[in-house]
Amino acid sequence: MKKLISLVSLFCLSVFLPLSVMGEPIDREAVVKRHRVCTTGTLLKSPAQVGNGKFAFGMDITGLQTFVPFNTLSDWSWHSFPLPEGMRAEDYRPVVVETHGKKIAYELRNPDQPELSEWLTKNPHRYNLGRIGFRLLREDGTEAREIDLGNARQEIDLWTGVVYSRFELNRKEVKVRTVCHPDKDMIGVSIESELLNDGNMSIYLDFPYPDGRYFKHYIGRYDTISGHTSTFEKLAPNSVRIARTMDDTHYYATLDWTGPATFSRESEKAHTFLLQPQHTSTFSFTCCFSPEPVADVTEPVASIERKSAASWEKYWRSGAAVDLSGSKDPRWLELERRIVLSQYLMRANESGLFPPQESGLVNNGWFGRFHFEMIWWHGVHYGLWNRMECFDNYLNVYKDFMPKALERAKSEGRSGARWPKCTGNFNREWPGSAHAYLIWHEPHPIYFAEMQYRQKPAPETLEKWKDVVLNTADYMADYLFYDKKTKQYVLGPPVVVVSENTDPLQTINPIFELGYFRYGLRTALEWADRLGLSEKRTKKWKEVLSKMAPLPVADGVYTTYEGIPDMWTKYTYEHPALTGVYGMLPGDGVDQPTFKRTLEKVSKEWQFNRIWGWDFPMLAMAGARTGQPALAIDMLMHPSAGFQFDEHGLATGGPFPYFPSNGALLTAVAMMCGGWDGSEGEAPGFPKDGSWTVRYEGFVPMQ
Repeated sequence: MKKLISLVSLFCLSVFLPLSVMGEPIDREAVVKRHRVCTTGTLLKSPAQVGNGKFAFGMDITGLQTFVPFNTLSDWSWHSFPLPEGMRAEDYRPVVVETHGKKIAYELRNPDQPELSEWLTKNPHRYNLGRIGFRLLREDGTEAREIDLGNARQEIDLWTGVVYSRFELNRKEVKVRTVCHPDKDMIGVSIESELLNDGNMSIYLDFPYPDGRYFKHYIGRYDTISGHTSTFEKLAPNSVRIARTMDDTHYYATLDWTGPATFSRESEKAHTFLLQPQHTSTFSFTCCFSPEPVADVTEPVASIERKSAASWEKYWRSGAAVDLSGSKDPRWLELERRIVLSQYLMRANESGLFPPQESGLVNNGWFGRFHFEMIWWHGVHYGLWNRMECFDNYLNVYKDFMPKALERAKSEGRSGARWPKCTGNFNREWPGSAHAYLIWHEPHPIYFAEMQYRQKPAPETLEKWKDVVLNTADYMADYLFYDKKTKQYVLGPPVVVVSENTDPLQTINPIFELGYFRYGLRTALEWADRLGLSEKRTKKWKEVLSKMAPLPVADGVYTTYEGIPDMWTKYTYEHPALTGVYGMLPGDGVDQPTFKRTLEKVSKEWQFNRIWGWDFPMLAMAGARTGQPALAIDMLMHPSAGFQFDEHGLATGGPFPYFPSNGALLTAVAMMCGGWDGSEGEAPGFPKDGSWTVRYEGFVPMQ
């Protein structure tokens, strides 16, 4: 027994201590700083950012939002337009669809309720908290444009989270430091310039009305005066609080500054305010956003900078790290740059209290909603990089959303909990076929629970996830239909597969969903053993798992779903999810020779210009598991326009920016370094031909 305890302790140490695999510990600061971001002009759709995971501020080359209306977004910035007259959200009626002889209510757009269905589609949506910029004047008194600036340069210090901007106007230099408070929705800005003394430099705040747009780079309508109000009150000689009302939504912006200045509403503009420094060449201010009035938010910018530096250093020194600088393959530098910048962006945008939307806190996609199926790609990397606390921040969504998930399953006539596909800050589904029939996200919480249990195999972990795991497994077991002809449990129809490019009413036994449901039920049974549950409680799970249909095969390779017509001529686009069952997932039900042939066929015949960003790391993971590390590298460095990373590290792969690309990259790299269940050797996902020298530490092996 003592020997067993020692072995367990040794395993825990090997997982959690940041021990370097090759020699001395990695110089993490050197790795991060060699990828500091330096730009000389504004990228119109790609802001520099400061953020703390739940709040972020995007900026142009000036260090504010002077010339480009980049966004200021928070976890809590949600708004809904008023409902059509006489309607209530709870009046919506799901649509009944006959499913294997049963009439089941699905959350589809109801043709008898077109207005209400449309309102549910667009609400809630994420709104922009406001724009903060410089009012810059040329010597003749006219407003300057970016083209008037000289010697512009901006640097993001990734190690401290401070953005340094400098430029010249009217032959005078301007220096700006921008930083985000690590714990508050608050930015701090310091300015040095004689332009302040000249009266040619001031700060404006402008507040838009929500636009409710499906996709929007610059959120909100600044040309709309009605529908919202902006009032302010002085809290102190150098402090004001602006109160915002937009329909039923209220929030506040508290502005504090040092040095002499005047604050006023800009004439004839109801929602624009001007802060004009006077008789000074140095100036600093803070702006704190909050859903409620906040007292005592005054804090010097220097203090915020110190806190930001401490918070970011703690992040960079925690968890895992990788250094590729000893490699001979010339691609090492770009891969390492993507790794470092992705870590910065994910922590700045995606470690808040709710799952992130696809574009983080940069702009709005899908009305700013978050997708439950994409939680995997946004957050699993945190667990593998031994930073589970960043993921755990928003995993409580499963516990919080449980009551409605139980109701949703019951309304379908099924047991357990049915997780939504796409929602906002509360658990209400957006009605539509892709949402009603999508199921590949249902096993996610079981995967997350298992990942957390492996890192912390304690009673409190079991208790935390118990109800989520059990109710998720109940729903999955009840979702499958027993086919008396084949004597198998089958998935669908209807079902929308990962690629969302097949007819849901014709799709049966999709490969990824079958593989993931197998994993989910198998893992749930392991949890049942840990929890000491009775055989009666898990009887249905075991029966379904033992009789589940096999993964679909045709002509010696796997297919997207059973009996799919013209698989390799009509369906080689969108997500190649058939490669995810053994790579992203550990391979429940997979025959490895068949899978390897499938991966080879996909590599040759798939249309890589018609897939999404996270597909490339998914393929890389499949390459790693099948002993093809060169393929893994090739996929992570694929030249497709759908998997590129710009100067700031923002990625393509969907509506820009597409953070699942960043998260998937980090997930694949973690797997390739730290290994997976059954892998052997160091950095098993990297080639062993001498082209790659990988120093890494602190990774958690993948399932």
